[in-house]
Amino acid sequence: MMWLVRLALRRPLSVAVMALLMIVLGGLSFGLMNADIFPAINIPVVMVVWSYPGLSAVDMERRMVIISERAFSTTVNGIEHMESQSILGIGLIKVYFQPGTDIGAAIAQINSVSETILRQCPQGTTPPNVISYNAANVPVAQLNIYSDTLSQQQLFDYGLNFIRLQLFTIPGFSSPAPIGGVQRAVVANLDPQRLYANNLSPVDIGNALASSNVVIPSGTARMGNYEYDVDLNYSPAKVSEFNHLPVKVVNGIPVFLGDVAPVSDTHQPQENVVRIDGRPATFLLVIKHAAASTLSVVNAVRARIPGILAVAPKGLKAKLTFDQSVFVRAALWEVVRESAMAAGLVALMVLIFTGSPRSMLIVITSIPLSIFTAIIGLKLAGQTINTMTLGGVALAVGMLVDDATVEIENIHRNHSMHKPLLVAILDGASQIATPTLVGTLSICIVFFPVVLMTGVERFLFTPLALAVVFAMLTSYLLSRTLVPTMAAYLLPEWHEESADASRWGRFLQHFETGFERVRQHYADVLGIVIAHRGLSLIVIALLIAGTAPLMWVVGEDFFPTVDAGLLKLHVRAPSGTRIERTEWLVDNIERSIRKIIPADELEQISDDLDLPQPYAIAFFPTDNIGPQDAEIMIQLTAKHHPS
Repeated sequence: MMWLVRLALRRPLSVAVMALLMIVLGGLSFGLMNADIFPAINIPVVMVVWSYPGLSAVDMERRMVIISERAFSTTVNGIEHMESQSILGIGLIKVYFQPGTDIGAAIAQINSVSETILRQCPQGTTPPNVISYNAANVPVAQLNIYSDTLSQQQLFDYGLNFIRLQLFTIPGFSSPAPIGGVQRAVVANLDPQRLYANNLSPVDIGNALASSNVVIPSGTARMGNYEYDVDLNYSPAKVSEFNHLPVKVVNGIPVFLGDVAPVSDTHQPQENVVRIDGRPATFLLVIKHAAASTLSVVNAVRARIPGILAVAPKGLKAKLTFDQSVFVRAALWEVVRESAMAAGLVALMVLIFTGSPRSMLIVITSIPLSIFTAIIGLKLAGQTINTMTLGGVALAVGMLVDDATVEIENIHRNHSMHKPLLVAILDGASQIATPTLVGTLSICIVFFPVVLMTGVERFLFTPLALAVVFAMLTSYLLSRTLVPTMAAYLLPEWHEESADASRWGRFLQHFETGFERVRQHYADVLGIVIAHRGLSLIVIALLIAGTAPLMWVVGEDFFPTVDAGLLKLHVRAPSGTRIERTEWLVDNIERSIRKIIPADELEQISDDLDLPQPYAIAFFPTDNIGPQDAEIMIQLTAKHHPS
């Protein structure tokens, strides 16, 4: 690798341009990369959501879920395993595929198989929702929609048909139908006594609605010089006109729909209640796509809320809560802060041990350049800015200066031997070329087993390994190019060392004296240990044996516990409890919570009763299985006691 050193010394401007390119391209790559708390976890999974309102969980499992699983296992390729859940009116099937499976082809196969399954399902079953599920497609915020003047039906309609559509143009954003509120419905209220008196059944009402509420295109009519489009439109223009639809003629007298089943413009029975701080409300889940950035999606949603409210009905309010971007930003900032602190401490140590600000500058310059180049490599590898990539960079900060420190120290040693500066640089670089290369490759090889990992672990730790490897290889390259070049220009020609009378010089002298004393004590202790090797090995073995039981005491977890200021309570009343009674119970619990948690530490309490829309369950896991269930989400303020 000495040819690199000689080339760098002959072409210093080229080395400077290389360093500038690292900074510019690294900055551009950083700006273009998505920022998130974790890397993208691309496990091929397809979610199949069956819906049949009112069908029991047992029938849902027997008549839809089991039939689907049997059909998928025999006709869909590449399945690893399947998971399913059956609840009242909803059947969820997660189909996990082998790594590398073409998810588009898998969805097409599942769609075609699901169409054939419909023949075996209960009458009236609609095709399922087939969703490409990704662990990175997660809710990153919750947009609460509430009002003191609008009804729950109006809140739901406005959230579904206006707010949701306004947000769909945000890159990387998606959201199911609003959770909570009630949907508008035109309802025919059957009167059993009137039906019996007119010898009618509910089937007759359904047939009358189907045959009378139609729109049929009928071509054109040509009259003279004009041509007219003709439509046979028998669809009522107003809800009240449904009451005038004929159902049957009895004894020559027509029976109209309003006579036996008055029609009203109302809403469906409420099966999902959402309350925000005790007020009826609805909310939209802000879901980001796997390739999108949590920060960019949440910031875009937050920026559009004022414009949406400006044209909204008076009294409508919207607020973004449970914002995960806060934790993403805090986590990323903490890693950056720790990295900067580590770099500062490294700079201080280099300055103290070398005693030369110029040497410190040469060594420290390699840190940002290595980090920028690592970011370029991560961008080319398709990675994002997350805690794992930044953690890899932070892990490498201390090691990044090893090659440069060893080289600059060796240059100083050769320089102190009265060698000319260029000769000292070449000799110093040559003497450590092989050891530094072996050391750099050894560190990189440590991370090689990461490529052998499978599942979620591979997606999490591969970015960390790549960050360290890219940074370390760049550090070695810079020690062969930039460090010799900067040494040639920044280090002075050899001169006799003289005592520095300044405070800094006196500090360095005292530090050197103290360090020599510590080194001598270490040599004495090492001599004693070597002289009593047997006893030393016994002591070491006892220490290891004494600490081994701590492995079972410390415990283990995939992720560390984080106090995010979020509390989730699940409430379950006796089976069969009406949703109104469950709401009363939740209201009492909420009042008790407000007595326990100080008002200045409580930001919001939101309640979610019963089951949301089937499609929303795919992205919003819930333990609710019926009207007797409720979930209470407590959002604490930033300054709160440990939760």
